[in-house]
Amino acid sequence: MSRIYTLSRPSRRSSGIDYRGALNDEQYEAVTSPPGPCLVIAGAGSGKTRTLTYRVAWLIDQGLLPSRILLLTFTNKAAREMLERVSSLVPQDLTSLWGGTFHHVGHRILRTHPREAGLEQGFTILDRDDAQEVLTSLYSRLEINAKDKRFPRPSVALEIISYSENTNRAITELCEKEFSFLAEFVEPLIRIQSQYRQRKYEINAVDYDDLLTLPLKILKQNPLLAERYQFQFQAILVDEFQDTNAVQSQFIDYLAAHHRHLMVVGDDAQSIYSWRGARFENILSFPERYPDARIFRIRTNYRSVPEILSLANMSIAANTRQFPKELRAVKPSGNMPVLVPAADPHQQANFVCQRIIELQNEGYNLSEMAVLYRAHSHAIELQLELTKRNIPFVITSGIQFFQQAHVKDLAAHLRIAINPADEIAFLRVASLVPGIGATTAQKLFSTLKTGKSWHLANPPKKSATVWVRLATLISQLRQETSVKLKPAPAAIAQDSTTQVELPPEEMINVILETYYCDVLQLRYDNASQRLEDLRQLRDYSRQFASTSEFLAQLTLLTGVELARPSNAPADADTLRLTTVHQAKGLEWKIVFLIHLADGLFPLARSTQECDSLEEERRLFYVAVTRAQDQLYLTYPIIRLSRGQFSLDPIQRKSRFIEEIPHHLMEQWQIEPPRPDWSNTTAAPHSLNSTTSAIKSPPKQYLEDHCSDPAPNYDEPF
Repeated sequence: MSRIYTLSRPSRRSSGIDYRGALNDEQYEAVTSPPGPCLVIAGAGSGKTRTLTYRVAWLIDQGLLPSRILLLTFTNKAAREMLERVSSLVPQDLTSLWGGTFHHVGHRILRTHPREAGLEQGFTILDRDDAQEVLTSLYSRLEINAKDKRFPRPSVALEIISYSENTNRAITELCEKEFSFLAEFVEPLIRIQSQYRQRKYEINAVDYDDLLTLPLKILKQNPLLAERYQFQFQAILVDEFQDTNAVQSQFIDYLAAHHRHLMVVGDDAQSIYSWRGARFENILSFPERYPDARIFRIRTNYRSVPEILSLANMSIAANTRQFPKELRAVKPSGNMPVLVPAADPHQQANFVCQRIIELQNEGYNLSEMAVLYRAHSHAIELQLELTKRNIPFVITSGIQFFQQAHVKDLAAHLRIAINPADEIAFLRVASLVPGIGATTAQKLFSTLKTGKSWHLANPPKKSATVWVRLATLISQLRQETSVKLKPAPAAIAQDSTTQVELPPEEMINVILETYYCDVLQLRYDNASQRLEDLRQLRDYSRQFASTSEFLAQLTLLTGVELARPSNAPADADTLRLTTVHQAKGLEWKIVFLIHLADGLFPLARSTQECDSLEEERRLFYVAVTRAQDQLYLTYPIIRLSRGQFSLDPIQRKSRFIEEIPHHLMEQWQIEPPRPDWSNTTAAPHSLNSTTSAIKSPPKQYLEDHCSDPAPNYDEPF
C-alpha cells in the first residue's frame, strides 16, 4: 500500500512591502511581472537599482528561495549596494543568494569544478602584471625579443588577446579590421595566444578573462553540469545589460535556456563601452532572441529638472538604432541649459572658473559641481586656470595628464632637439630604441658629448635601423632651428647668426609623423587614445612662439598638484574634473561640458562610421544626463595659432549641439572686461585683466560665427 506524502512550503516572514506605494506605475509593472523573459529599458535617473532590488524582494515574497536567484552586475560596488538594499527590505538570511559581478560568479563555478576546466584545486588567478610576466617569458621561448620596439610589447599583445577572448573574434580578423598596424605580426601573435593558453594550464593559473570564458566552456561541454545550474537558478537578473560582451551574453542565455525566467535591465542610450568589447547589439537583439519577451520602459526621471531632460531627449533622437523613449521629470521647472560660445580655450576656462566662483557665492559646494570632457587633454587650459584662481579640484583619471609616459616622451624629444646637453631627456629618448638600455644610453651620451654626430654614435647593431631614424629626426629638428637672420638694426651685428627655434606645433608634427606614431602603436595598448592626446597637446602649443616657452609651461603644469592636496581632509570640498566615460553612473547638481567642437566631441575619427558616431552621441547623452539642476555647454570658436593676432579657421560647434532646437537652450555671450580708465596715467597696453564678464540677457555671439572675434584683453596690445 502506498500513499502520497505532500511537502509543505516552509514558513517564512513576508517582507510586508507595499509595492504599489513604494514604486511608480512603470517600476511596479516590471517588478511584479510574471516569470519569463523581460527587458527593462531604464532611462537615466529613473530608479534602475530600485527596480532590481524590489524585483528580488518580490521574487522572495512569492516563495522563491534566495539560493535560486542569480543577480549579475558589473562592479563590486553595485553588487554590494543591491544586496544591502535587498537585505534591508527582506527579513531573511540572504547569504545563499548568488549575487556579484560576472567574474565573481564565474570564479565560484570554476572553484567548484576546476577539473572540468582542465585545472587543479588551488589554481591561482593572474593579475595583469602577472599575465604580462607570463607573456614576457613566452617571448623568449618563441625567440621574440621583448625589448625589440618593432614588435608589440607584452602589454599590447595581452590587450589584443584579451579583446579576442571577450569578443569571440580571431586575432586574424582583429588585425585586419581594428589593429591594422599589427598586420605583419598576425602569425606570431596567434602563436603567442596559443602558447599563453598552454602556459597557464602548465602553471595551474587563469587570468581575468578566463573567469568568463572557462565557465561558459565547461557548461557547453558538460550537459549534466549545465542542467544543474539551469535548474538551480530559477530567476536570473542582469544589471547594465547594454554593457555585456559576447561571452557574457552567451553565458546568460545558456543559464536561462531551461526556464527562461530572465530579467535584463539596461539603457541602450547609455551603451558607450564598445572599445572594451561591449556589444551594443546584445540589448537591441534581445526581443529577437526571446520573441515572447515583455518590454518595460521606465521613463520617470528623478534626477534632473525638466529643462535638462528636454535637451537630453532631443540629444539622442538622431540615433537610428535604439529603443525610443522620452524621459519625464518629477522635479519642478528649473534653469534652462546654457550654451556658451567662447572666443578661445582660455576664455572658455575663464568662464568656467568665474561661473564656479559665482555658484559658490550662491551657496553651492564645489563637490556639487563637475566639469566633463571627451578626453583628458581637453582640460589643459582649465587645469591651469583653476590653479591660478586657487580653486581646489580632483581629476578622475589616476595619473595626471602631464605625467603620462607618452606626454613625457614627446617633451623629451623637444628638449633634446633644442638642448643637446639635456642628459635626462636624451636617456629617455634613447631608451625607446630597441636594444638600448640604461648603460648603453649612458655610453652613447658620453660619445655625443665629444662632438660626434648622432649618425656616428655607433649604437648596437640590433638598434641601428631605428637609431638612424631617430638621428635623422633630431638632425632635421636642429637644422631647421638654425637660421640666418635678415639684416638687423645698427645696434646689432649685421652678420650675426642666431638660433631661432622651430615653433612647437611644427616640431610636434615632425616627431609624430616621422617617428613617434610607430613607437606608440607598438608600445601601448591604447595607442589611438594616446595619439589623440598628443594631437590635442600640439593644438595647445600653438599659442607659444617658441618651443622653449612651451616646455617651460609644461614644466609648470607638471608641477601642479592635480590630485587632492596631501594636507586637505579626505572629505575636502573639491571640484571634480572627469571624462564622460568615467562619469557614467554619477550625478552632480551643476555640470559643465566643455570643448563641444566638432572633431573634439565627437572625436574626428568617430565621424567616419555611423556606428561610431552613434556611440559618440550616446556619450553626449550620458554627459548631459549627469546634471541635476544646471547644465552649461561650452566650446571655443577659434584656436590661437602662433603669433598674437594669427587665428586658425573658426571651429564648428559640435554637431550634437546643432541637432538640438535653439529654444531648448539659453545662449550667453561672454563679454571681455571693460578697460578701467579711472587711472588716466595708465596706457591702454598696460591692461592685462584675466577675468571675463558674463553678459545677461544673452545675445548672439559673433554673427553666425563668421565675423571677427572680440579683442582678447587677456593679451597686451
